[in-house]
Parts: sequence; structure tokens; C-alpha cells
Amino acid sequence: MADTVFELLSAGNDDAAAIVVPGGPTLSFAELRRQVEHLAGQLNAAGIRRGERVALVTPNGPEAALTFLAATACATAAPLNPAYREDEFRFYMDDLNAKVLITLPGDAEAAHAAAAPDVIRLALTGEPGSYTLQRDGVDVPSQAPVLAQSDDIALVLHTSGTTARPKIVPLTQRNLVVSAGNIREALALTQEDRCLNVMPLFHIHGLMAAMLASLSAGASVITSPGFDAFKFFNWIDECKPSWYTAVPTMHQLVLTRAGRQKDVIERNPLRFLRSSSASMPPTVMAELEATFNAPLIEAYGMTEASHQMATNPLPPLARKPGAVGIGAGVKVSIMDDAGNLLDQGKTGEVVIQGGNVTGGYENNPTANESAFTDGWFRTGDQGYQDEDGYLYLTGRLKEIINRGGEKVSPREVDEVLLEHPAVAQAVAFAVPHDRLGEEVAAAVVLAEGATADEKELKEHAAKQLADFKMPKTIVILTDIPKGATGKIQRIGLAEKLGLTKAKV
Repeated sequence: MADTVFELLSAGNDDAAAIVVPGGPTLSFAELRRQVEHLAGQLNAAGIRRGERVALVTPNGPEAALTFLAATACATAAPLNPAYREDEFRFYMDDLNAKVLITLPGDAEAAHAAAAPDVIRLALTGEPGSYTLQRDGVDVPSQAPVLAQSDDIALVLHTSGTTARPKIVPLTQRNLVVSAGNIREALALTQEDRCLNVMPLFHIHGLMAAMLASLSAGASVITSPGFDAFKFFNWIDECKPSWYTAVPTMHQLVLTRAGRQKDVIERNPLRFLRSSSASMPPTVMAELEATFNAPLIEAYGMTEASHQMATNPLPPLARKPGAVGIGAGVKVSIMDDAGNLLDQGKTGEVVIQGGNVTGGYENNPTANESAFTDGWFRTGDQGYQDEDGYLYLTGRLKEIINRGGEKVSPREVDEVLLEHPAVAQAVAFAVPHDRLGEEVAAAVVLAEGATADEKELKEHAAKQLADFKMPKTIVILTDIPKGATGKIQRIGLAEKLGLTKAKV
């Protein structure tokens, strides 16, 4: 059994496909191991040791996959969003104490400008199977790498920092290996599987669910350049995946093009679809399953748990629309404010335990004190478990709308609006109110060719929602602002949409 990320790469047959590049080459497991050992040996030769942070700023695709695997093999990977601006790069690299920055030649100018003078700058050149690291245009010598151990920190990521300074989440080699195994087992992945990755490889979802879970099963991962609704079905036709994983907004964009791609879908049947990182509206789940004639497996994840905590099981076991499933190699329970575990059916904070869960935030004792209770990690999500142990989320505790003392779950409002035939996407959020503190608002995107106005949508919502849950403002948009990973962030949405002026 593997104890480190590098050891996971021995799961596949030597000549089996490991990394598949759309329109490009394929890397076998033997070639992948040789390439990762070479790059890790170069990092060692450049002076990088176990536990030191390697900032990775590369486009999505094989470069991101290989640099991540090489950094975790001998040091600590710190993948960063290539879209960051100079000040953002400076904050994250300083906060992480990055020792080296890896980019592509002539790329990521903002990252280079932000890096401290003593940060080693390396450029990844070549192509899959023959990549090498250069310093000032000269190849770095390679050596037999000094490999990381199971208790070493393999990956550091920041929390989103929506309402406060982002926290550093350190994840050990063992955390990642356990999580990869949990996902692999939950999805019954085998060497015959092939995952189309459209998630960013600077995000835990893409790194764990798409890449490491696949590689740990000896399966293939198709490293796309990132989500693109216009190219998605071309990749399906060319690369023949057996599944893909994405956030709900991406799935919804796939649906907008699926009607014109029925032949592609029929030629390339998927074993299942997977959704995580945000709630999947039951209406969208039903439409996806009907479109692809395959089950959609909704999972529940967060960075602090090395991604997955719970998941709906594969058929023939029950998939419950609206639920994020049952604990998958992870203990899941519900806790009240006083630290008491609650019975099934009772609503409280979701708490977890497991070998995939971080041991605590870095250099943040205050956050750790509030995050852990009696060995349970507090997720910050509110929910309840039914009589079968299936978990239902009712919202982020920070996102629950407090309207004059009445608590409104924005997810409930979302789901009602999504039942209107003209609505393709919906997100409810809080806006300031002088007398009530907060009021309910919502933003919607209409389906292609559909028409509806605010009055019609409010009349629809009023049939199912109590008055205090009714959105007093519904904004119709062509696109709802999203974060870097494609997730909609309710906190801050009112400000982005210019709705922060308090109403009386």
C-alpha cells in the first residue's frame, strides 16, 4: 500500500496510459514515473529539500500535473492560480515562504515580479515525457531524488478567504494518499477508467478527485487545458473518457450544449458523472442523468479534508437528490454549538474525522481552537443526516441569511427558482438592510432562448416560499460572477453586483 503520492504512481501497469493530452501525446505509467523522478532530482539539485515550498504557476494541463507530482515527490507543492495579479502572487508566495517558483518559459510575468529576490526561478521546458527544468536558460542537473516521507507536508493551499485573511491548509502525504483511496473506492475506479479533468489543477478538486484518485487506480487522466464548454464534447469524442468531475456551474454549461451533441453522447457512453465543491440542484441532476443516461454522483468536499468527505454511492445503492451522500472512509456527524453530537434528523454543524483531514491550519492557533472539538473538525457547514445516514446540507453557517432573526437557507431559495422552466442558474444571497440586518436577494441566468422577468420569477417563488424567505430583489444576468475554480461565492456577491446599499 502506498504511503506517499510518488508511490501511488506504481499502481498502473508500466505500459498503460497515465496522462493523456487532448490532441497531444500520452504518457505511460513507466514514463510518468521516470519524468517525475527526473524533475524531482532536478529540484533536489537546485537545493530544494523535503518540506520546502515549491510555488507552481503553470497552465492547466500536463505541465501542471507533472510539476505537482514532482514537487510532492521530494518537497511540498504550492500550486497557485495563474490568473493572480502581482500583489496576490506576492501575498501568497510570502505567506507560504516559497523557496522556488516554477513557470513555463516567458510566462507568468506577474509571478516573477512578485517573487522575493532569493526565490529560485525555474522554467519547465519540453513536452510530456521529455520535460526538464532550466535556470537562466541552462538545464538544471539531475540526481537520484531524496523522496518525501508519509508524514511530510505534500501540499499547501489557502482557504478562499472570503470573510477573513486566507488560512494555510497543510496536507501530508498520508492525507492525500488516504483521500485518493477513499475516492477510488467510492467510485469503484479500475485500470479501465479514464477521467476527463476540466477542473483547475491548482484546486483540491482537480488534484484529488480527477488526478490522484485516477492514478491510484492505475487509470488514466485526460489533462485538458481547463473547462471550455465549446471544446468539451470534442474532448469526449477524441479521448473517450469513462467519467468526468466538475462543479455544478460547469455541468450546467455542459447542458446548454448537450442538445446539439446527442451523437457524441451516444458514441461515448459515460459510466457516471461526478459533481462536487458546491451544491447540485436536484433539477439539474435529473436533467444531466437523462441527457447522459448515466448516474450523477454528488460528493461533498473541502480543502481541509483533502477534498472528499461524503459521496452518494454508485448504483444499485440509493442516490438521493439533494443529499451529498454518506461518509466515504470518513466519519461524519452533526454537532451543536456546545460540542454535543446530535441525533439523525437534527440540524447543526457538520463535523468530520478521518485520515484525510488536516491536522490543523498553519501558524493559526486561534483558528485551530475554533475548528476542532473533541477530535472532530468543524466544517462550517450546516446540515442534518436522515435515517439512512445521508447528509443534507442547508448552507454555510456564514452564508445563512439572518433576516430580522429569521434564518433563511439560500439553497432552499435556489432550488425553488430553478424549478421555473426559464431559469438555468440561480443563487440566493444576503444584502444589507437597515432594519432587518439582512434581506434576501437572488441572481438568475435564464436558459438559452427563454424569457422571464423579475415579477414572473417572484410570483413563481411566492407559491413555495414563506414571505420572510422571498427574495425582495431578483437580478437577471447573462453570467453570475464566480471564483477562480468556477464556484459561485455567495459572500461578497451583493458587493460585486452593486447591491450593498442598505435598504429600510
